[in-house]
Amino acid sequence: MRLLTAALVCVGGLTLLSASAGAQPASSSFASVPPGDYAIEPVHTRILFSLSHLGTSTWYGDFTHASGAARIDPAHPAASSVEVSVPIASVSTTNATLDGELKGADWFDAAKFPTMTFKSRQITVTGPDQGEIVGDLTLHGITKPVTLRAKFNAAGPNPLTHAYTAGFDATGVIKRSDFGIIADLPLVGDEVTLIISAPFVRKAR
Repeated sequence: MRLLTAALVCVGGLTLLSASAGAQPASSSFASVPPGDYAIEPVHTRILFSLSHLGTSTWYGDFTHASGAARIDPAHPAASSVEVSVPIASVSTTNATLDGELKGADWFDAAKFPTMTFKSRQITVTGPDQGEIVGDLTLHGITKPVTLRAKFNAAGPNPLTHAYTAGFDATGVIKRSDFGIIADLPLVGDEVTLIISAPFVRKAR
């Protein structure tokens, strides 16, 4: 009986832990997000990229360890802003040899240009929980305007840390040649699709 009771307690504990870990944020409406200053939560922020490889497959990679901040004001989108900084050396394709090539002088040249940054200039609402972010992307020492299509995911207290967190996804397309990255063109595609997923934690007032 003691063994059965202990087993039931363990199962119950695991069920509660699973429910807590899987709990959903409180709100799926961007309009309900409290205005204020937010900081990127870097552990779960991902910047993915994809481009054509030899025309026969799509090649993927991503960057991690982003830092940055956002000012969020759902009632006044024009007053909102976002800035993001990403270390180039964090690039990963799951292939160590390829990662080394990407960090080298022929591609991103991480030693000379260690950081990629994005700074918004204008944020507009385009639909329910949808928006457009126009800003400046600096990559490989070159700054160009970029437009990102953003989608609000959800917001609320993080069930593990209890910190108020708002999450967004964003997509955009750039040409790497615009930023002076021309290695292996045209065998490796010029057009690069970006997919960003980022949670932002509200700063203490």
